[in-house]
Amino acid sequence: MDAPNDCVVLVVDDEPLVRMVAADCLRDEGFTVYEADCAEEALDVIAERHGVDVVFTDIDMPGMNGLDLACEIRRRWPRTSCLLTSGQARPAADQMPTGGRFLAKPYAVGRLGAEIRRAA
Repeated sequence: MDAPNDCVVLVVDDEPLVRMVAADCLRDEGFTVYEADCAEEALDVIAERHGVDVVFTDIDMPGMNGLDLACEIRRRWPRTSCLLTSGQARPAADQMPTGGRFLAKPYAVGRLGAEIRRAA
């Protein structure tokens, strides 16, 4: 299944290589992709770019973590979906933002695209 032509994804990860690989894979699947290296930058990108459909964010980041970022996105932009990822344990259900989804690391490239489509 192809990505919707108008689906915009923001990839947020403090590890440059991980962020670049995820973003490139999503671009290869037809998504429009922006990148941010921290939660604060992600909030700026969403505010400036209007129309980010899905935020794919690592949970384990310095400063504001991915869970806090997802909650803030939900508060400010309730129509923007969040897909969270981590190589650590899955967060407890009460830690996840309403409507948030989780994808454990490591994940298959094809699985990432499928999960973004579900979240969109």
